[in-house]
Amino acid sequence: MKLKNTLGIAVGSLVAASSMGVLAQGQGAVEVEGFVNEYFTDSSRNYAHDEGSEYGGSIGYFLTKDVELALAYGEYHSLNGDSALGNKDIKGSQTDLKALYHFGEPGAGLRPYVSGGFAHQSISNTVAGGRNSSTLATVGAGAKYYFTEMFYARAGVDALYNIDQGDTEWQAGVGVGLNFGGAAPVVAAAVVEPEPAPVVEEPAEIVRVELDVKFDFDKSQVKEESYTDIKNLADFMNQYPQTTTTVEGHTDSVGTDAYNQSLSEKRATAVRDVLVNQYGVGGERVDAVGYGESRPVADNSTADGRAVNRRVEAAVEAEAK
Repeated sequence: MKLKNTLGIAVGSLVAASSMGVLAQGQGAVEVEGFVNEYFTDSSRNYAHDEGSEYGGSIGYFLTKDVELALAYGEYHSLNGDSALGNKDIKGSQTDLKALYHFGEPGAGLRPYVSGGFAHQSISNTVAGGRNSSTLATVGAGAKYYFTEMFYARAGVDALYNIDQGDTEWQAGVGVGLNFGGAAPVVAAAVVEPEPAPVVEEPAEIVRVELDVKFDFDKSQVKEESYTDIKNLADFMNQYPQTTTTVEGHTDSVGTDAYNQSLSEKRATAVRDVLVNQYGVGGERVDAVGYGESRPVADNSTADGRAVNRRVEAAVEAEAK
């Protein structure tokens, strides 16, 4: 009964240990188990009872996520034998080495299995009161239920063929155990091609050059001091050859409308000629137009205001590269 008490403590320890955390099952995992088997004996060794109990434990190692190699040891109890000396308490043990193949995927839930292997059985107080040692071939089937990745319960049946004596015995049992995780199962992840990043076009920077050329009263000649400003406009247009411009001429209010219209056109033409003839801007890219005194930007009643109105204006815009 001491072994039964020890097994009860072991089972309790397994349940308590399962609360420590979840470990991954799979290749490289180790399982330890405590078990109880009901042993159904043959009739050739004169047992008074044709069944008894085996208590023991096992340790297994997963060679793959499905294949486990397990070593078990158990001791027999509650067997009696009929010998020439009378009924005897039969003492014995059995050591198993078997391979188990598990079905299904590792993880919480049910995993059926089949098993096969060999065992060595040693029993005392048999027919002649001596010790009987036998080599057994074993096959079995059962199922494990994993309450968590770590803690499980098992039930199974094994057939034990006695190679030495040529008869077959059976045992059915239950057990509880712990799985100390190995490699987590690899789940193939779908390869998702990243969507190409949207092309964000940055807004084009608009650059602008303006020209404001002033003229003396009743004159259409371009003053020397204005050539630098005209050249800046020409350089810009040569840098951006897709650009065009219109040169606009203006006058103050002194004189008749017709005279001022003609004078404004001459002023516009004079600036155009400098752009085209001196600074190389294509003639097809520059228009000249006069507006006379119709578009003043200052007060024509003052001398300063009239000086501001005697002008030629132009502007060019382009998208910066």
